[in-house]
Amino acid sequence: MSEETIDTNVLGEKIVRVIKTIFDPEIPVDIYELGLIYDVFVNEDNEVKIMMTLTSPNCPVAESLPQEVEEKIKSIDEVKTAEVEITFDPPWTKDLMSEEAKLELGFL
Repeated sequence: MSEETIDTNVLGEKIVRVIKTIFDPEIPVDIYELGLIYDVFVNEDNEVKIMMTLTSPNCPVAESLPQEVEEKIKSIDEVKTAEVEITFDPPWTKDLMSEEAKLELGFL
């Protein structure tokens, strides 16, 4: 393993930190804490795939939010490529939100 090789777990954590800077425009909570990110895959070639959902299929940012996620992930130096896939299976519910997000929005 060369010194240039970055641990995929370290890169995964870096990706999550970047995702936590992206907010749903209608809710003052980042998309990670909202539970919109279902999975972050990083392979040995530093190709990233994000599996995410939206609060609803009619979400006003259905076009721009995945694009913003992809662009911010691609801006990380170690990332070779990034792809965001949207899924509505399982559909998003507020149960997917972190305790922090639920507290912030008054659900606790």
